[in-house]
Amino acid sequence: MRLKNLTRKTMLATDLKELKTFLDKSFGLLRQSNPRSLLLRTRFGIHTFFLKEPIDVLILNDTYRVVKVQENLKPNLVFIWNPLFNIVLELPKGIIAKSKTTVGDTLKISVVVEKLHLKRQGKGQALHPQ
Repeated sequence: MRLKNLTRKTMLATDLKELKTFLDKSFGLLRQSNPRSLLLRTRFGIHTFFLKEPIDVLILNDTYRVVKVQENLKPNLVFIWNPLFNIVLELPKGIIAKSKTTVGDTLKISVVVEKLHLKRQGKGQALHPQ
């Protein structure tokens, strides 16, 4: 998925992944197979235990408006916010500053659909991916 700041017209992530299962949410950025930009839904806070580097965190309301910004959240800390809000974005350190994202900005999450280019093969007109 892609994450764009509509207010500033800047891109925050092109490889955003939503974590849905308890296991995914528990391990998040600790899993090497996960991209470095994650979206999860929780009202209970997040932790950076066992991370090796700081991260940026954005908390959004239900209309994807930024309500809390935390830049450079260091490893081995707990981060909590008003439990009215449950959309959390964990991003690589520096993304908030680079995108100039601030409280009040509106973000958009969009699904990236890859086009499958098909090629006709021979007389039978069978379609095969290129």
